[in-house]
Amino acid sequence: MNLPFFASFIVFLILVSYEISKSRRHMEKQRTSFWEREYMANNTRRKSLEHLNYITIPFDALPMDTMAEEGTVSECQQTLLSLSDSPIVNFTGLTNTDLKLMYGAPNIDLLMRYDQNYTTLACTLQKWADKLYGEGYVAEARQILEFSISTNTDVGNTYRLLASIYKAEGDADGIARLKACAEQLTPVAKNRIVRILQEFEP
Repeated sequence: MNLPFFASFIVFLILVSYEISKSRRHMEKQRTSFWEREYMANNTRRKSLEHLNYITIPFDALPMDTMAEEGTVSECQQTLLSLSDSPIVNFTGLTNTDLKLMYGAPNIDLLMRYDQNYTTLACTLQKWADKLYGEGYVAEARQILEFSISTNTDVGNTYRLLASIYKAEGDADGIARLKACAEQLTPVAKNRIVRILQEFEP
């Protein structure tokens, strides 16, 4: 038998075994940490939701009269009008465990509903803006997209479409503002959107 080869093979097995053991310890540590946080979260008492960053839809500043009778536009506007009667909060990047730790386990159903309202808001705004932009109503689409950005959305197409409008208008400052907004998002969303915006930089 080739002794050097055999010795190298043994060393290789030892290293593989060590890495597997290290990985298992790390996973076990993560699992323990998760369940500890979940236990704490489930035992966190109800806290006031008075100071949440509630989102109000500024209908007076949105193009409600533009193509109002068109099917897609009408549907989007009706969705927004129905949302306006409900609390809307952007919890993007926070897990249910995070929310329970921050605001109390008894509030989780309410908080999930608020966040779902926000998801509906962000998707509806994008759909509305896409329709108006496609029909040539660029300024009106910009109004909708700028409001969406102000809510800290992480919808990539919102940034892409608004950046394309700014570039067509020669508004380099607008693209810079979008990049500054993206910097405030969670790391994963920030990196994804910054890459999108780089396509529109000079």
